[in-house]
Amino acid sequence: MKVFVTSDGLTDYVVAASSRPKALAAWGAHQDLFKTGGARETDDPALVKAATAQPGEVLRRPADSKGALAALPKRKPKPKGPSKSALRKVAALESRLTALRTRRDEALLEIEIARAGLDAREAKTRERFEADESKLAVALRDARSTLD
Repeated sequence: MKVFVTSDGLTDYVVAASSRPKALAAWGAHQDLFKTGGARETDDPALVKAATAQPGEVLRRPADSKGALAALPKRKPKPKGPSKSALRKVAALESRLTALRTRRDEALLEIEIARAGLDAREAKTRERFEADESKLAVALRDARSTLD
């Protein structure tokens, strides 16, 4: 068992582990702190004694102090899947979205029906006025021809 130390500048983190990768995993590090110089192996007797008494446990103390080490609080494991409340929330939102899309489709259909009615009304009105205009144009031409 080896003892490794890293620091964030405010707190020293100490762990007894069989290897560097296991120490990094215990710290939750996502990069090789040993490679960057952010972590090191230690042979400080106080650190070795405290860490080897609790192998795999991350101990902490104020940075660069000779104070006592304390265990980090245990992290709660992440749930294996979504919570029931999250599933209910998603189902409710999906239901609301479906209802909204249905109302949208109904409103658009109503507009299309109204538009078709207006198009038919416009066509009838246009035909009527064009017929009336044509009759008046013929009458006007006939009236002008009598003036000559």
